[in-house]
Parts: sequence; C-alpha cells; structure tokens
Amino acid sequence: MNASNSTDRIERQIHLQAPRAKVWRALADAEAFGDWFGVDLKGQRFVVGETTRGRITYPGYEHLVCEMQVERIEPERLFAYRWHPYAVDPAVDYSAEPTTLVEFALEEAAGGTLLRLVESGFDRIPLARRAEAYRMNSGGWDAQMENIEKYLAGH
Repeated sequence: MNASNSTDRIERQIHLQAPRAKVWRALADAEAFGDWFGVDLKGQRFVVGETTRGRITYPGYEHLVCEMQVERIEPERLFAYRWHPYAVDPAVDYSAEPTTLVEFALEEAAGGTLLRLVESGFDRIPLARRAEAYRMNSGGWDAQMENIEKYLAGH
C-alpha cells in the first residue's frame, strides 16, 4: 500500500491473491461490495448514472446511510462512483456540497490482481470539514483494503 502527499487525493494499492474476475465481482456486485465495505446493499445493483443507497453496518455508524452515485463501470477494469466523503452528521444536509470521485482500477499481477484505489476531489470540499474528511477517509481506505482482502480469502 502506498499513499500520496497530495491534499486532493488519497491513493492506495493492494496485491490481492485472487483472479481478476473474482475481485471484480467483489467490487461491481452491489451486495458483495456491501458485505466487505460495511453497507447493507441487499437486493440492489450498481447502475451507471443511478444512486445506490444503503445503511452503514459498521459499528458506531449504523444510524448513517451511504449514498453512491455510480459513474463508470468498465468490466474487470474500472468501477467508479461519487459520494460525499465522511458525511457522518445526520443533522447536516451534504447534498449541496461537491462530491469526491472514488475509482477502483484492476490490473493483472503475478499470482493475482493489483487493485488501485484513488479518491480525488478533496480540495473542493468545504474548508471547515475538508481536513477531517481527508483524514477519516485515508484511515478508512487502509481498513477497506484489508476488508476486501479478507472477504476474497473467505469467498
């Protein structure tokens, strides 16, 4: 895993010991994504141009809903969506704020698949919450890279 010094983007990568098709299913199948990501997306599908919503299942955040606007799906190559980063205060309406873009890119790698994650657009987030959103999502992506690795090992 590596990190970028830019304040606008978070970058991570992980070598997964799983075939590309299997990693792709974990990303592009909404129910599977929700299982490892910590969002209840049962019965939902990711469709370009549509918003997918689900209650967060991560302990302490169950009162929140995750909303993802699916932007691009390129089978076994790229899955991208927009969302409001660290939108955790139920009393705040984040809908007028700019979103960040989350991109998962897959590449063949020896013995498995290289998964690259980039979340960009933090420099457009309101200053009052920009640093906290960046910090929390940076740590969150560290955890999510471990989560997808564990999910793939068990499926």
